[in-house]
Amino acid sequence: MRLITDIFKFCAENVPKYNTISISGYHIREAGSTALQELAFTLRDGMEYVEYGVRAGLNVDDFAPRLSFFFNSHNDLFEEVAKFRAARRIWSKVMRERYHAKDPRSWMLRFHTQTAGCSLTAQQPYNNIVRVAIQGLAAVLGGTQSLHTNSLDETLALPTEQAARIALRTQQIIAHESGVINTVDPLGGSYFVEELTNRMEQGTFDYFDKIDRFGGMIEAIEAGFPQREIWDAAYQYQRAIDSGEKLVVGVNAFQSTDEVPYEPLYIDESVTGEQLALLESVKKTRDQRAVDQSLERLRNAAADPAANTMPFIIDCVKVYATVGEISDALRAVFGTYLEPALF
Repeated sequence: MRLITDIFKFCAENVPKYNTISISGYHIREAGSTALQELAFTLRDGMEYVEYGVRAGLNVDDFAPRLSFFFNSHNDLFEEVAKFRAARRIWSKVMRERYHAKDPRSWMLRFHTQTAGCSLTAQQPYNNIVRVAIQGLAAVLGGTQSLHTNSLDETLALPTEQAARIALRTQQIIAHESGVINTVDPLGGSYFVEELTNRMEQGTFDYFDKIDRFGGMIEAIEAGFPQREIWDAAYQYQRAIDSGEKLVVGVNAFQSTDEVPYEPLYIDESVTGEQLALLESVKKTRDQRAVDQSLERLRNAAADPAANTMPFIIDCVKVYATVGEISDALRAVFGTYLEPALF
């Protein structure tokens, strides 16, 4: 949280148009959460960042307009659309009523969407093209500002060039052939979608109340609350697949006995050696004394609550300190976070 608030302050003063943070819910959903949990925990993370920024003495309107979000998109098209619609309503309400933001840009929820890697199957992988198309369409219908469409072979390996091109063409067909981008909020007014949106909003505020009772998102994480919620949702989802209550085409329904094996991309192990050699070359040609001095200054800044770590991190990068070395310097002061043991 110290690093986050340092980024907010540094960027507000030095690069005011830079997007300081992408508040991600993608990994939450990939871990097995429901759509509602993804929405609630992601937005509550964002609120925690705002809370800490304000506590650090920043004006909310100096940094909130540059926040952005990163959501997942799954196969239930209407649920996903409702999730995205609810996200914008909730964020606007929270920023105006809880944090008293005055700048309309602070009320806007800008978000990127990636289709769901965990929904893709190794069985009958070409079916994943359809899944990605549905998920991408849901994101666009829900108002996403940018979109990543996964490749059909993501569950097997890094994508082949052909698979990556199909993912790109999926976006282009949605953008240029479907017509769904020609109007804002095309499903607004649908009784079904509006009701789903209302339920998403109410469920999210219910989660906010539970998290607030812990004292905030950090305290809730330390108590293991969101982790348990996600674990339980993942368990229930897997049980539904195992029992056949939920059908996954090609996995527990409509299997094929004569499936042709898919040939995934193969990355030769020599790449590892090439990267290590390149790193070693950089270390041999850089000014090691300058590196050591910059890392020491960073450690001192991290230990000083009044200092901003960002200029010192940038100085380290300029003299070719590695990400690992910079991280080690910060770890020496902040320590290493350990996930609580939960059962």
